[in-house]
Amino acid sequence: MLLKTSLLQKFIFLLLSVSIFSLFIYGCTQEIDLLQETQKQFYQVLQDKTLPPETRYTAINSIAYNYLATNNYNDLVLFLSNYVEENPGDIYNAYWLLMTAHAYLKMDAEPVAEYYFERIINNYQDLTVQGQSIHFLCLQNLIQISKSTLNRIVYFNEIIDRFSNEVNITEMYYRLAIEYGNVGEWDMALNSYSAFLDQPDSSTIQIAGEPNAYNKAKNLIDFNNSPKDWTFESLDALEKAVKKAISNYNYHALDKYKSKVNFFAMSWRQDEFASNSQSNFSMRKFMLGNRIRYNAELSEVSNPNEAYLRTWGWNNYISVWYLYFRKIDFPIDPEIHGRWEWAGIYYGEML
Repeated sequence: MLLKTSLLQKFIFLLLSVSIFSLFIYGCTQEIDLLQETQKQFYQVLQDKTLPPETRYTAINSIAYNYLATNNYNDLVLFLSNYVEENPGDIYNAYWLLMTAHAYLKMDAEPVAEYYFERIINNYQDLTVQGQSIHFLCLQNLIQISKSTLNRIVYFNEIIDRFSNEVNITEMYYRLAIEYGNVGEWDMALNSYSAFLDQPDSSTIQIAGEPNAYNKAKNLIDFNNSPKDWTFESLDALEKAVKKAISNYNYHALDKYKSKVNFFAMSWRQDEFASNSQSNFSMRKFMLGNRIRYNAELSEVSNPNEAYLRTWGWNNYISVWYLYFRKIDFPIDPEIHGRWEWAGIYYGEML
């Protein structure tokens, strides 16, 4: 699951805990100068070109943490970027650049942070620090801050390919499908939705900002695989056909006109995707022996994408039914996109 608080922030917080505690002690004892002196000493240590790698790592880390602990992001960026530039062979450069990217995030410079995250992935081997993959942390942050749909597609695919055990793969497939749809890559979107539906938790997963993810994906796949032969070219054509079938008590025609994917029959307060809202009944038992009528005009609340036809006389319990017509949103198939379907029935007077 994508987290509101990034793994990078948790990671940096863990590494900063000792330094922050130390700084708290300094502040309480008004010995901030001691911290500055410590920084100078670490800088002096780094002047020794014969330092063992472990000692050099500790010195750089300590300088960086002290900058972070005091929110001195500008000096941190200058220090780490200069170091990486002057020491291209340091095996920890991916880590130093990760801290640099984090500093830019703290300064609300997301485009610059994005540059550094991408630079790490594209130019440096992965490192594991404190049990966390640096490449994984970069990808998590890139997904959250990138404004490019095409880039997010790359990031989602890389996470799925490389770090499937570190994320909820079900959510990853769903979010990847959305990104493909946003750029009109419908074949890839359908493949990703199918991969989402194939996961064992697809019907129960809760995805932030995506209510009814399972039903939306399933309906899209089912609609794509259906003949779509119940659709009409226009709302006017659909309205006339349904009215004629009602006038002639032609339940065969009405059954033919009903959507074969996700047709619902429910009260106004019910959820369209609730299991007891889905209906596959024949109109026959409601038409025989009853006198069915309909309004001459569609309901005034109808709009360019949805329309309601008030009808009555269906039974003694709930006489009034509103037939719900919907414009089809299916850009995958231009011949179907924009046509109309009879999508459901609302029982009772409109609320």
